[in-house]
Amino acid sequence: MKAYSLDELLHKAASYCSISEHCISEVEMKLNAWGVETGEATKIIQHLIEDDFINEKRYCIAFVKDKFHFNKWGKIKISYSLKQKGIDNKLISNALNTIDEGEYEEMLAVLLKAKLKTIKWEYEYEKMGKLFNFAQSRGFESSIIDKTIRRL
Repeated sequence: MKAYSLDELLHKAASYCSISEHCISEVEMKLNAWGVETGEATKIIQHLIEDDFINEKRYCIAFVKDKFHFNKWGKIKISYSLKQKGIDNKLISNALNTIDEGEYEEMLAVLLKAKLKTIKWEYEYEKMGKLFNFAQSRGFESSIIDKTIRRL
């Protein structure tokens, strides 16, 4: 494996960060995979933060938007995923607040209507239970699930 200088590693990491948003933990993992020592990795990450290649607030907002619109995840699942990446709770909370509540409930209603066509049930409570479990597995909050199911 080729040994890279600090400047080459910094350039490589900056290139990685300019392709798409990344948080500190993702960049740390990438540097680790490249065999970069901890001390050098810390310097590189600090440099990337100073040059705004890494911005966890921006990353958080982009992550929330993507996971909500493309993966159709609820706030609980998104929040958990960001916590796994070591993102600060305040940043997570602020990013989750960018989701429009009306759009959030509408997304859940669309998901539940689609799910309703694929499930089989004998009793009404069984149907409700299956829909509730599905919505919970997507990371939606119990109160919103309950409200949305009642409106279906």
